[in-house]
Amino acid sequence: MVTTLFLIRHGETEGAEIKRYKGSIDVPLSEKGQKQMEQVAEFLNRSYKSYETYSLNAVYCSPLSRALKSAEIIAAPYGLKPIAMKDLRERSFGIWEGMSFTEIKEQYPEEFNLWASNPLKFSPVDGESTIELRGRVIDTFEKIIDAHNDEDIAIVAHGGVNRVILCHIMGIPLENIFRIEQDFAAVNIIEFHENYPVVKLLNGGCIG
Repeated sequence: MVTTLFLIRHGETEGAEIKRYKGSIDVPLSEKGQKQMEQVAEFLNRSYKSYETYSLNAVYCSPLSRALKSAEIIAAPYGLKPIAMKDLRERSFGIWEGMSFTEIKEQYPEEFNLWASNPLKFSPVDGESTIELRGRVIDTFEKIIDAHNDEDIAIVAHGGVNRVILCHIMGIPLENIFRIEQDFAAVNIIEFHENYPVVKLLNGGCIG
């Protein structure tokens, strides 16, 4: 019995040409981001069409519009409606939210360097800690997996959320969370063999 999880990051957002910590700010997909997610939907169908029994049974997502819209695109071919889960939202970056990486480095150089060097020990100023993020994300993730034994499901979330899930699955210490890349529209495929996870694809997909 195998449960297959497609863990997906939302597509590109508006204003993505400047790298910013958007966190809990509700930023919509860009036109390019919508096209990316359409390509991901095609990629899922193409890559797994040889599975005679393959079909998504459920699609879960963050309630933030960039993830919800992405999930709607993924779910549409299967006639599904995404299930938004508040605990799959991106972490709050506190007073850094909306700021570019350059602005943060200039205004909070010491705090940013500490955060970048050990995101488990240090947190964004007035933001959510990695431990707090892990607590809500993994609890929700495990409930989703337990509810879909021997089924194929998708979770459409954010870079930070996906990294926490992947660290949990692969047993990677959370202080190394930034060693996992999650591009816009990234696809990760994990198979659970009687609750034993095997990562089949990491940060893949069809990204345009």
